[in-house]
Amino acid sequence: MTASTKGTSLWENGLIWFGAALSIAEMQTGTYFAPLGFQQGLSAILLGHVIGCALLFGAGIIGGKTGKSAMETVKMSFGEQGGRLFALLNIVQLLGWTGIMIYEGGLAASTLFGTGQTLWCLLLGLLIMLWIALGRKNLGRLNVFAMGALLLLTVLLSTGLYSGNTAAALPGEPLSFALALELSIAMPLSWLPLISDYTRRAAEPIKATAVSTVIYGLVSCWMYIIGLGAALTFGESDIAQVMAKSGLGIAGLVIILLSTVTTTFLDAYSAGVSSKSAASRLNEKSVALLVTILGTAGAIALPLLDFTEFLYFIGSVFAPMIAIQLADYFITGRHYEQTSFSRHNLFLWLVGFLLYRLLMQADLPIGSTLPAMLMTMTLCVAVNALRPQHKPIEAEVH
Repeated sequence: MTASTKGTSLWENGLIWFGAALSIAEMQTGTYFAPLGFQQGLSAILLGHVIGCALLFGAGIIGGKTGKSAMETVKMSFGEQGGRLFALLNIVQLLGWTGIMIYEGGLAASTLFGTGQTLWCLLLGLLIMLWIALGRKNLGRLNVFAMGALLLLTVLLSTGLYSGNTAAALPGEPLSFALALELSIAMPLSWLPLISDYTRRAAEPIKATAVSTVIYGLVSCWMYIIGLGAALTFGESDIAQVMAKSGLGIAGLVIILLSTVTTTFLDAYSAGVSSKSAASRLNEKSVALLVTILGTAGAIALPLLDFTEFLYFIGSVFAPMIAIQLADYFITGRHYEQTSFSRHNLFLWLVGFLLYRLLMQADLPIGSTLPAMLMTMTLCVAVNALRPQHKPIEAEVH
């Protein structure tokens, strides 16, 4: 695929990832850092995002330079059928996020304005389906308006948070710095299986990936800090209550609705893209609509308020996956997309998954993501050095 056929601008990529980061779920996650106090909580947020966004950048570069969707790049390391396994895991992750986002948005809107959470969940589901039906190409000015409104309203929310005194720390369930670090890494890590769905169409893939990563990282940190500040200022982990106490009223409702729709649209859209990697006969838009319907049903029927374990699970699945991809693409130069399964890479992924879970129990000061990935990458390089040489991965010419 040549540059002439790729039309996504730096502005468009930046706008996409601004919308991805600006969400109630990211604010909610920030409230979990309150037991650490502001200084330690802020350190965990910033350091975790530097690590997570560096990995996000690496994943986006692979998709941008090869012109492949996120799950198609996975096949380069794990084989055709191996890639389908991760595509299915990614669809499950995205379905989970769709339900969580709609649940969080519906709960916040209901708390702020009443009329019942179910009604708000249904409204959010319908708005997301409208976004999907319009498609990325037709959203244009609507997306720009939505992001502009969100930016102004979130600035307004931020200024109200730190006008009062903040507590040194908030009593609650104890949280170690290491686990807080993992919660910070896990959010950008959850976008790893999606970013190439957007950078693959970029006219300038490296610049587009850099813009996407930096904007996502900055805005995501901002959302986490809002959540942390809300918990410390108001002693409140309910974002809707924070908005009410900040006096936002209808503006708070607009933040809830727009942020939920713009972020969850990306989850549902990428679930559709991933479905093509799992089964080429599937229609992307139909799958995206189905994921939205199922996510809405889950948001209505299931209690999805605390999703910390879900974030840790995402880290344990996708950290070793991207470690192997980065090792193959940037170090070993091997690829296995012409095979059914890359058994040794799948085995290494399983080893990395188990290492991540074990290291979480060890509660290391640097968290579990970095050591688990470094060990997985080292094993990948060593194992591939002992195997026969394969044709190196060839980047697309731009």
